[in-house]
Amino acid sequence: MTKTSGTALLERPAEAAAQRRLTALGLCVGLLRTARPRQWVKNVLVVAAPAAAGELFSRQALAQVALVFCLFTTAAAAVYLINDARDAEADRAHPVKRNRPVAAGQVPVPVAYGAGAVLAALAPTVAAALCNPMTAALLTAYVVMQLAYCVSLKHVLVVDLTIVTTGFLMRAMIGGLALGIPLSRWFLITTGFGALFMVSAKRYSEAVQMAGKDGATRALLNQYTTGYLRFVWQLAAGVAVLAYCLWAMEEGGVARTSLLPWRQLSMVAFILAVLRYAVFADRGTAGEPEDVVLRDRALAVIGLVWLAMYGLAVADW
Repeated sequence: MTKTSGTALLERPAEAAAQRRLTALGLCVGLLRTARPRQWVKNVLVVAAPAAAGELFSRQALAQVALVFCLFTTAAAAVYLINDARDAEADRAHPVKRNRPVAAGQVPVPVAYGAGAVLAALAPTVAAALCNPMTAALLTAYVVMQLAYCVSLKHVLVVDLTIVTTGFLMRAMIGGLALGIPLSRWFLITTGFGALFMVSAKRYSEAVQMAGKDGATRALLNQYTTGYLRFVWQLAAGVAVLAYCLWAMEEGGVARTSLLPWRQLSMVAFILAVLRYAVFADRGTAGEPEDVVLRDRALAVIGLVWLAMYGLAVADW
């Protein structure tokens, strides 16, 4: 054996090891991308109930809410993984979704199913051990509901809107359940219909943008009329505003020590926020709610004003 060939034989195991590391790294990156990190911002809703009750800022509460945020993110990631594994074949025929890691072959379908199953079992199990039975039950219900949505319910008119809305409502509820905070009926109604407003506005925007085009991005989009979706988001916006006003008036009462009735004044900011968001919904440009909220300066300012007013109301300042 020549010196050159001997050196080549020594290099081959090193090259093979490097290739395995690159493959493993690519798989990890693909799994992370499939878990949709950009969507994790939705799980910030877990602070809603503790913040509304003014019980968020103790060390124990913050630790528990942080844990719940991680658990809900884990549960949502499990659903994304299983959904992409199930839809891999269809996604390959889509101009955008074909770039998803599972559809592109970066993450094998069995691996996506396996990782999703592990995460789906892990989130409720950890919740049962470190939180309380109600938190574990809600996470289990979320995973089961979302998997049922992926399998069949996303093909059922109106039910698909309800499932997505309920997912947001569960996010808002779980922080309160984890801390044992009673959930106000007005809080639940405001949150539920506020979520329905944004979900239906998103669907309406998608329907407007896809009008006259083939290849709707959602299975039911061609079966909804824009008139119906407009009706839904207008109805939801009206109920959310009414419920918030009743909540503010009932919970706030007449301030005893506050300089001003901040809770009641926050109704103005809340209504302005809904009206401002409705401008984008009406234009058909509310397809990505997080982009609307972050990119529109006026809406961001209104949101900060509302947050300040509500914070002052909770602090009874």
